[in-house]
Amino acid sequence: MARICEITGKTAIKGNSVSHSNKKTKRWFSPNIQTKTFYIAEEDRNITLNISAEGLRHMNKKGIYTCIKEAREKGYLTK
Repeated sequence: MARICEITGKTAIKGNSVSHSNKKTKRWFSPNIQTKTFYIAEEDRNITLNISAEGLRHMNKKGIYTCIKEAREKGYLTK
């Protein structure tokens, strides 16, 4: 499973781990991805999404159907 949010398009990014001696080693920063199932009343069906914590906050604020429609327009969601 790819670590990509299907609502916001958020992906993992590269960065550095920095030790006390300021030595740097490469590492990945992964988004907080969770698998959630939502009921869409407008389409009368359930949909399962890989969604970040930020994506959940967007859904609570804007509504499920609005966020899914925007994600489809942007190409993040193909379901």
